[in-house]
Amino acid sequence: MSEHPKDGRFRDKPPEAYRDPDLNPYLKLHREFGRPALTAGDAAAIGHGWATEFGRAAPLHVEIGAGNGFFLSGMSAAHPEQDWLGLEIRFKRVVQTARKLVAAGVSNARVARYDGRQLDDLLAQGSVAGLYINHPDPWPKDRHAKNRLFHPDFVDACARWLAPGARLRLKTDFVGHIEALTALTDGRPLAVVGRSDHIERDGAPWGEDDVVTNYQGKFDRRGLPVYALWVARDG
Repeated sequence: MSEHPKDGRFRDKPPEAYRDPDLNPYLKLHREFGRPALTAGDAAAIGHGWATEFGRAAPLHVEIGAGNGFFLSGMSAAHPEQDWLGLEIRFKRVVQTARKLVAAGVSNARVARYDGRQLDDLLAQGSVAGLYINHPDPWPKDRHAKNRLFHPDFVDACARWLAPGARLRLKTDFVGHIEALTALTDGRPLAVVGRSDHIERDGAPWGEDDVVTNYQGKFDRRGLPVYALWVARDG
């Protein structure tokens, strides 16, 4: 059973469709958890209706690659006036993030398991007030460059999702991502408005409204640079 049915929308395969569904305990846990965790089917059913899901009209902020949930739980707790959506493909990370959201006691955040290549299913044009990408896989070897996140189609999608004046924040330990995104703003309705080549030393370009993720903390403790790029969607 494919996770990509004929209608093109991403779906979770049921546990029984896996050869050994007990091999990964998070396969079932993510389906049983309930909100704030959303299966792919839950998220696809919501589609672009996030105001209905949260029960209010509020700015929607989206983290692509929620990881272990430090950023999503911290930012949604700090900004109860905003709605937050985390997107993650790994079952374990969806559950870990959902647990952090529950521990934080927030009602303005969800984490959905979804394929990052199909986010038009969930994000309408101009619907996103803030987009956050923290430490995407670097794929540092040249032969793996085709796997890197920042390619023209993805940056076009980011420009499409962002509302006029909205911002994208990138934090990464791989300077190649900074350079790629900077280059890809050219010819698109995007503009670099800030950059840092060492957040711990120089601060982030967006100031102190931030959360140090677990991954970022590992680099900080070793004195290694974490880079940041701040990009604005033109009006």
